[in-house]
Amino acid sequence: MTDLPPQPPKRSVLGALRSSFLTGLVVVLPVGLTIYVVWGVIGYIDGWILPLIPYRFQPEVLIHQWFGPDVTFPVRGVGVLVFLVFTAVIGALARGLIGRSVMRRAESMVDRVPLVRSVYSGLKQITETFFAKSEKSFEHTCLVEFPRAGYWAVGMVATTPKGEIADKLPGDEPRVAVFLGLTPMTSGILLFVPTREVILLDMKTDEAVKLIVSAGLVYPQPKDVVEEALAALT
Repeated sequence: MTDLPPQPPKRSVLGALRSSFLTGLVVVLPVGLTIYVVWGVIGYIDGWILPLIPYRFQPEVLIHQWFGPDVTFPVRGVGVLVFLVFTAVIGALARGLIGRSVMRRAESMVDRVPLVRSVYSGLKQITETFFAKSEKSFEHTCLVEFPRAGYWAVGMVATTPKGEIADKLPGDEPRVAVFLGLTPMTSGILLFVPTREVILLDMKTDEAVKLIVSAGLVYPQPKDVVEEALAALT
């Protein structure tokens, strides 16, 4: 008579409930936090945009005019819609000949104000770097030794040094600008590192940001691991 293989121990009702709760938490928590963050951002933009709209065009006033004084319902997101439409209209006008002329005149006026000029030029360079279509920003991630030899940090490769910095860096070896984000990504450090000391990674930029923000708890998973996890949930 052959021995039967040992049967796996049966889980108790409490263990099964605990396992189901943790599985549901993994599914519900990211969705709930995403909705909470998006809802909060929409409310913040509404609080910034809606006070700029004249009173007779306020959403609550229009609702009372159209449906009666006793009718009310949430109108969150109207400020976001106004901001998107307004920004698109300004962008369309700025692309035209008249818009470019107006922009040049406005920028020439801003350049005459010392403090405002510094703030505006810095913010303009940052926005052009992040949103310009001609040049990608932070296309590669990398490992660099920081803060000393033997200690490695995850960074994002920006561009090669240019202008005065490129001229005054000692030596002739090629360098790249590497941004090191600090947990929880509220600040960072810009380093100019020799190219030979930079180890490029296959990790995407958003994956590197998740790794830094989570203090090393969230690592990017290989594609086959992700597919297995999705198959287990279905």
